[in-house]
Amino acid sequence: MKIAYINPPYGKDFVRSARWAARSRGRVQRHPEQALTHIAVLREAGHECIFIEGAALNLGQDEILKRVERFCPDVAIIHTTTPSIYNDCKYAQLLKEKACITTVLVGAHASAVPENTFEIAKGSVDIIARGEVDYTLVDIADGKPWKNIKGISYLEKGKVIHNSPRPFLDVNELPFPAWDLIDPRWYYDAGKLYPFITLYTGRGCHGLCTFCRETQVINGSKLRMRDPRKVVDEMEHVLTLFPYLREIMFETDTFTASPEHVRGVCEQILNRKVHERVRWSCNVRVDVDLDLLPLMKRAGCRMLMIGFEFGTNEQLESVRKGTTVETARAFAEYANSLGFTLHGCFMIGAPGETPESARQTIDFAKSLPLDTIQISGVVVYPGTSFYEWAKDNDYLVPDDWTGWVDENYEQATVLDYPQMPKETINQYIDKGLREFYLRPKQILKMFLSIRSSGDIIRKAYGVKSFLQYFAKGK
Repeated sequence: MKIAYINPPYGKDFVRSARWAARSRGRVQRHPEQALTHIAVLREAGHECIFIEGAALNLGQDEILKRVERFCPDVAIIHTTTPSIYNDCKYAQLLKEKACITTVLVGAHASAVPENTFEIAKGSVDIIARGEVDYTLVDIADGKPWKNIKGISYLEKGKVIHNSPRPFLDVNELPFPAWDLIDPRWYYDAGKLYPFITLYTGRGCHGLCTFCRETQVINGSKLRMRDPRKVVDEMEHVLTLFPYLREIMFETDTFTASPEHVRGVCEQILNRKVHERVRWSCNVRVDVDLDLLPLMKRAGCRMLMIGFEFGTNEQLESVRKGTTVETARAFAEYANSLGFTLHGCFMIGAPGETPESARQTIDFAKSLPLDTIQISGVVVYPGTSFYEWAKDNDYLVPDDWTGWVDENYEQATVLDYPQMPKETINQYIDKGLREFYLRPKQILKMFLSIRSSGDIIRKAYGVKSFLQYFAKGK
């Protein structure tokens, strides 16, 4: 069967693959690793596929429709996000009008609220594949009767039918993503060595964070890590495809959650001398086993993306983060002493947030030995316990799903508390970014970190993005 997999555009530089679906403040663009894995599984099952990267390439609607028409698919798979869901359903409608093909929606939003998605689609969507869909899509493409396919929702005589969930898969069975369908140079991030690529070393996360969409809607809370040999096999594979890569980012929610996995990956990297060919980065929690860090450094790990989240224990407890500011500080100081580049992720808007606690988060970020940070308003997505709590307490601002981004398609604050209105949350986000980056010592630190022409390019990109964001009167 012929299958067209579409990442539709939604405003300039809209990012579909990130945890926050929006045009990021740093103008980051993420690789569609999960979509390319879906395609690789379909190819392995004998199906012919194309991938249309409308988001990263900012393709126009006419160009996307032309590419689909030239391919003449039997099935169109369309990725969905919360703010773009009306736009995504519109593409399903356009494809239905152009050709009589089966339309399938995937992604966290459609998975979380399938009934509402079918209402928006008004008959233009045939199937919603929910959750972890790799092998669900194969069943659809194989022509299996819909009633026998686990993990889908569909319409039957105007009624939404929900089949039973599909069990989580064995991550070691998955092929490498269909990397031949993209160019890593389409994707930018001022914090990464350019060009870079993102890889997943596993799925799921044992954390209980109330705001996490991926764990609660897509991948589940059971940690499933790939065999370290397969992880490093994929590193070597992408370096063969793209020998110019300067960095590999392990985008796994918490790469360091399994010490055994980390040790295995690092030992494989060192044994094969992959660290002599490329640097790598990863996401970490602050409660990582600190004994892993020296080994990671020896194996070529350059940067740690750290989920600090908040600067008070009360705020951390309110989202069930399971860490403390004391643990966070000890981790940051030790990681800095080993020479890692540190990127801190922070948020404003936890339950019970006040101007005073937001101020503490900003001061905490400034007190840590961090190279870069990001600050976002907590964005709660349907399917998460935080979303249900905010909805039940009438703390959600948007009237419809488009309110999850602003008029520039950028990250929007969706929470409004009596003691901390939306406008105040936004003020503290901007205040924190300005105070952190405009300190003389921070400017000097970033200048002294330049080691190559590539560093100059990515630093210039970061400065340009920073200025663009604040030039819009944010």
